[in-house]
Amino acid sequence: MRCLTIFGVLPALALLTTPLTAQDAPGTAPAKSASIPGLATAPMNARDLVTMPRLGAPVVNAAGTLAVYGVTTTDPESLERSARHYLLDLTRPGAVPVALDLGIKASSLAFGRDDRLHFLSSEHPDKSAKSRSRVWRVTLGKDGRSTAPEVVADIPGTDIAGFKLAPTGKAIALWAAIARSCPRFGCDDTAPGHLPGPGTGRLYDGADGFVRHWDSWNSPDTPNRVFVFGLEDGKVTGDGVPADGSDPSSGLVANTPTMPFGGGEDIAWAPDGGQLYFVARKADAQEPTSTNLDIYASDLSGAAPILLTAGNKATDTAPTPSPDGRYLAWLAMDRPTYEADRLSVRLLDLATGTVRSLTADTDLSFGSLTWEADGTGLIATAQAVLDTPAFRIDPATGTVTRLDLMAGNEAHIANLKALPGGRLLFTRDSLGAPAELYLSDAGGQARPLTDVATTRMGQMASIVTRRFSFAGADGDTVWGQITRLADQTGPIPAILYIHGGPQGSFNDSWSNRWNPRVVASQGYAVISVDFHGSTGYGQAFTDAINRDWGGKPLEDLQKGLAAALASDQQIDGSRACAMGASYGGYMVNWIAGRWPDRFDCLVQHDGIFDTRSFYFATEELWFPRWDFGGSYTAARETYERWNPANHVEQWKTPMLVVTGEQDFRVPYTQGLQSFTALQERGIPSQLLVFPDENHWVLGAKNSLQWHNTVFAWLDRWLVQEKTEAGE
Repeated sequence: MRCLTIFGVLPALALLTTPLTAQDAPGTAPAKSASIPGLATAPMNARDLVTMPRLGAPVVNAAGTLAVYGVTTTDPESLERSARHYLLDLTRPGAVPVALDLGIKASSLAFGRDDRLHFLSSEHPDKSAKSRSRVWRVTLGKDGRSTAPEVVADIPGTDIAGFKLAPTGKAIALWAAIARSCPRFGCDDTAPGHLPGPGTGRLYDGADGFVRHWDSWNSPDTPNRVFVFGLEDGKVTGDGVPADGSDPSSGLVANTPTMPFGGGEDIAWAPDGGQLYFVARKADAQEPTSTNLDIYASDLSGAAPILLTAGNKATDTAPTPSPDGRYLAWLAMDRPTYEADRLSVRLLDLATGTVRSLTADTDLSFGSLTWEADGTGLIATAQAVLDTPAFRIDPATGTVTRLDLMAGNEAHIANLKALPGGRLLFTRDSLGAPAELYLSDAGGQARPLTDVATTRMGQMASIVTRRFSFAGADGDTVWGQITRLADQTGPIPAILYIHGGPQGSFNDSWSNRWNPRVVASQGYAVISVDFHGSTGYGQAFTDAINRDWGGKPLEDLQKGLAAALASDQQIDGSRACAMGASYGGYMVNWIAGRWPDRFDCLVQHDGIFDTRSFYFATEELWFPRWDFGGSYTAARETYERWNPANHVEQWKTPMLVVTGEQDFRVPYTQGLQSFTALQERGIPSQLLVFPDENHWVLGAKNSLQWHNTVFAWLDRWLVQEKTEAGE
């Protein structure tokens, strides 16, 4: 759950029109396309979205001459997913990517110092070998041919979860779930302490911290741990040195990578390979109420790691050493227990111990960080009014300069890598197009390197997205977007799209789940509003939702819908549905009781129904405590003021409820409560439950079912003839 901001007050509706790049699709066209007025080309459908090829993050060799990236494809019939990797010569403009055959399935790719490609795989060329995750390497030719894979790290009885190679090529960091009492990278005789037997029951102590997190039950005594191994002739040697310290009594007990979403970005090598920096949050009774992620340094001796960020009790993350090893940069928040606080750039001079906040005077929250190859500057990305552009930060002065890598049409820039010669490699996606790979020379206009989905998208009916702004709650300027088919003629039914977070945004970026383009392609005008609490408009705007969940955000949505309808006379406001997930699902429940006469239907996905029962069932307690002003006991009045359950007597709008049984953030019982309330009041309703999904719907078949169910629900209330019973 997350938030957003806005700067300036516009007394009248301001409108920016930006046609989005049309993209390609598989050949299946929706049966209803012929019924959409003005449309001559088949629009995108749900199967198109689910089977669209997906570009992965690129990896680059040290010289910046070669890149390897993955593309995930989905079989249109079986919906089975598979990945293929491609090699691209970055020295030749117009070079054609070459498909790789690595011999076995591969993930988590990385170039070594010798340009050999390293990767994880649970497969083995020897079919009789035991299945477990190992680190492998191959030598690549520019024609895409590779040598047979050879093992770099194979630890009997242990699945390697990830790795990071030292820049020197002489060491490797491996991580996996390893018992804290185990001095090696895996112990055969270690039994999980929370499973005492003889039955299947899990036993937890109050001092253990998380009992469950995101979508998994916790194993308190088996955290993610990092071990460092030497490399000889490209293979690991010894038992490894634990970065968290060899002695559990004096070392660190924590997860690295952090849970539930941490990865390789939590771990960084010093350029000389002499130290390892990593992110961790202590695993103890306070962990479910703490956002105090810290950065530690291990000298690789097995001694307890050194805490580098003791002065900050809020989040410190993304350790990024300078190429010369003199500085360590990272991203940091200022306010403890607030997960959506502004992330500023901190810089530690490792020679003097001096720490500076480089961007303290810049009202941007940075989401990624890397050094330029020559170490003269930092490159970061941050949301800025519906876009996510790149910025250069001067480490001497803290001056922040916005880069124009896409001639004013950055949309969403990600996976940015700084290459020698001032070049920048990155992915760019938008509301209209999935990610493609781009290269900028010396910060200039970038050129596309791939065509993973663009041509396919171009074969489908194009959309147009128009940005608009209006005076919202407290007279603040609020931004929104209208996405619709470019050639469709009215009247067009309206969908009010409500983002989650609440500190988040439906910014100009592609999504494989809540995708405005695929909804608009069904013949609807999708209207999204970055209400108070959204990100990308300054921290004060993001903070404005605090203890006001159903106040200013609802006012913004009401005014935003009216502004959007006034700006496009082809949109039929008399036929409208509202839909949202997470906080957006909460808002749908809130709308059901506080704006009950506006919509023909509602779609509520993983939304909070009862703030009281939610507080006592969710896992990350820092979130409700910050947003509602304390625990339920301490801030009961605020929780109940914004509690949808208190307004059920006003509910009358048909609602589709969607939930996942593995959702521990907003437990599926919240959805059952919503559905029970609808049934008791005799309101037309449906309940879609995924037993194998968490807070998101990720599986290909489940995603297709989700879209088919949602589209049928929208069609039922906005397109099909209404019956005398009101259906």
